[in-house]
Amino acid sequence: MATVGEVMSRDLITVSPATSVAEAATVMGGKHVGSALVMDGGRLAGIFTERDIVRALGEHFDAAGHPVSSWMTPKPITVGPESPTDEALDMMLSGGFRHLPVVDGQQVVGMLSLRDIAASDAAE
Repeated sequence: MATVGEVMSRDLITVSPATSVAEAATVMGGKHVGSALVMDGGRLAGIFTERDIVRALGEHFDAAGHPVSSWMTPKPITVGPESPTDEALDMMLSGGFRHLPVVDGQQVVGMLSLRDIAASDAAE
């Protein structure tokens, strides 16, 4: 079984807590990703996902102009790069989410998605 560090994406897509929902959606769409890390300086403040965009727009007609901090998941569950992918998969399935920030100590080093795990399993 592979480790998280072997299959994660190292291309971090980040926004600040003050970034608008529309700006974050544009960044995510342009990079073809389903989530962005919300960084407050060098600290992981949260994660903002496609589901958050849908929830925001469903709750407020003008949500596109509001900050992602209103809808992000604060203090998201994280995983280390040395963790086995099967453990990360269990965390994601039991938690009902598709993206998992990868943290080494206090530093964000990657993002793991269900797609990353599926591609790794298919390659094996």
